[in-house]
Amino acid sequence: MKNKYDKIIEAKEYILSKIKIKPVIGLILGSGLGDLANEIEDPVKIPFEAIPHFPVSTVEGHVGQMVIGTLDGKPVVVMQGRFHYYEGYTMSEVTFPVYVMKFLGVQLMIVTNAAGGMNRNFQPGDLMIIQDHINFTGDHPLIGPNDDRLGPRFPDMSQAYTPSLVSFVKQVAERLQIPVQTGTYAGISGPAYMTPSELTMLAKLGGDAVGMSTVPEVIVASHAGLKVIGITCITDMAIGDELEPLTHEQVVEVANRAKPKFIKLVKAVVSEVDYL
Repeated sequence: MKNKYDKIIEAKEYILSKIKIKPVIGLILGSGLGDLANEIEDPVKIPFEAIPHFPVSTVEGHVGQMVIGTLDGKPVVVMQGRFHYYEGYTMSEVTFPVYVMKFLGVQLMIVTNAAGGMNRNFQPGDLMIIQDHINFTGDHPLIGPNDDRLGPRFPDMSQAYTPSLVSFVKQVAERLQIPVQTGTYAGISGPAYMTPSELTMLAKLGGDAVGMSTVPEVIVASHAGLKVIGITCITDMAIGDELEPLTHEQVVEVANRAKPKFIKLVKAVVSEVDYL
């Protein structure tokens, strides 16, 4: 039986057999935000199901493929769609692609999502730069034996969202005249949206936005030594005492409306980031 490291290398080698560039930036695109992948130049598209040991995305709004090419001159690998714990995958399966991106040569991961806004100063359509997160999923992707070839047993999480890059994204947004918020993302397991009392609790604990992804991937990115930028699209207001019924279709609809400024910001960030 193959161990995780061997599976990662097998997936990496398969992808390398299909591409001619070495990506240095990895992007994970959340619900309704996958159209950014259409901006990739000279794209090589690989369905998730074709990659050894990859799960398959089952959620509406997630195309379910890896796209490798260049974005504003930078070699990138894009996950057009992602995997979620609530789909029935283990945390290890959900985060497997992050390790594969690391071994492909990625140094910076840009992770995006659609989420509910718990901060009363937010409104639907806002973009929030993630500066920290709260893991409220009830699980952790690094539980189990540690393989030192992937990362340390006890990774530091004090700068999971690279502080210098948080400031950098703010500066890019200001120059582009794109208003942005900054805050803490609370990650839950899903798939149900939260009750009013649960949202009130998370807001009191310091959460500004709540969603069902991102946290496991960022934990593994920190384990793998990657720098991280996180951007949330606020698709609805998740305020306990003002909560209204919500559907996934509504989430995707608002994310679609926010796409032009989201794409503009991410493309500028990719183009201008210069520490690589």
